[in-house]
Amino acid sequence: MNITLPFTDEIISQLHAGDRITISGTLYTARDAAHKRMTQQLCGGASLPFDPKGQTIYYAGPCPAKPGHVIGSCGPTTSGRMDAYTPALLDLGLKAMVGKGQRSKEVVDAMVRNHCVYLGAIGGAGALYSKCITSMEVIAYEDLGPESVKKLTVKDMPLTVIIDCRGNNLYDLAAK
Repeated sequence: MNITLPFTDEIISQLHAGDRITISGTLYTARDAAHKRMTQQLCGGASLPFDPKGQTIYYAGPCPAKPGHVIGSCGPTTSGRMDAYTPALLDLGLKAMVGKGQRSKEVVDAMVRNHCVYLGAIGGAGALYSKCITSMEVIAYEDLGPESVKKLTVKDMPLTVIIDCRGNNLYDLAAK
């Protein structure tokens, strides 16, 4: 299935754990340090660097671009490191996350509650994913370098639905 971002509830309802999809459109990168800052901002009553409602976060810290390239290698990081911060973002309307690895029960519960999906990217395939990125802009926390929040435009980025909006988890299904 080819999906143009942002995700809608209708599209999310059609997705099942194990589905292979491609996405095109705008998403944001954020890793551990950026998530911590965003949470601090929320606790302090400040707004986030982007409105999470309906958006997708890619857990990645892209490498600097080589001359003539939009971005360097842009592979996923381990999603579990963001689990402490994720339910709050899902409650604010975040619709999808892209990363690798398992998620906590609290995150899965928040996904079901908020009708969201978790998408898997292949670890070690950062060079492949960088070829799907057509534009990149740092929008917050530039001092964090690769972990700054970036706005990316992607085209035909290949992903797998790991956890669907009903809480079905491909990792659990594959283990049976």
